[in-house]
Amino acid sequence: MEGQRREPTRIMVGVNESTINGYPNASISSKGAFEWTVEKIIRSNTRDFKLLFLHVQVPDEDGFDDMDSIYASPDDFKSMKHRDKIRGIHLLEYFVNRCNEIGVACEAWIKKGDPKEVICHEVRRVQPDLLLVGSRGLGPFQRVFVGTVSEFCVKHAECPVITIKRRAHETPQDPVDD
Repeated sequence: MEGQRREPTRIMVGVNESTINGYPNASISSKGAFEWTVEKIIRSNTRDFKLLFLHVQVPDEDGFDDMDSIYASPDDFKSMKHRDKIRGIHLLEYFVNRCNEIGVACEAWIKKGDPKEVICHEVRRVQPDLLLVGSRGLGPFQRVFVGTVSEFCVKHAECPVITIKRRAHETPQDPVDD
């Protein structure tokens, strides 16, 4: 056993886009969870870990999130799908670049659907050693209206889950923003 190299610990990190100006940047919670993982878990042991970044894009109900009217051609739908893909790739690029800077292996991919369901499905499919998700730290009143992906994952994901709350100084004026 001593001479054998063991497999790296695989940590899946759920990442999402910011809801604040500057979109499509990474959310405060996603960046915080990533930085916490690097600082507290990986530290200088970059060869012992592999980060698996999952971004779940929520399909807009009517597909017209940026349009004032419903007049659209088939090309409009193609451009919307292309735009969403570009935004997702831009988001994941931030985390992949950071991993390359610090020398930790990573993979990244995009799925569409309800983040709670998709993350738990991907945990079953990929079987990471650990799931890490950022949490906005919303109070009970805000949770009723916003719901929380992190709480759902803690209850339903088939692996250990760590939720990382935003630091108090990073919380925007409206705590629902991220």
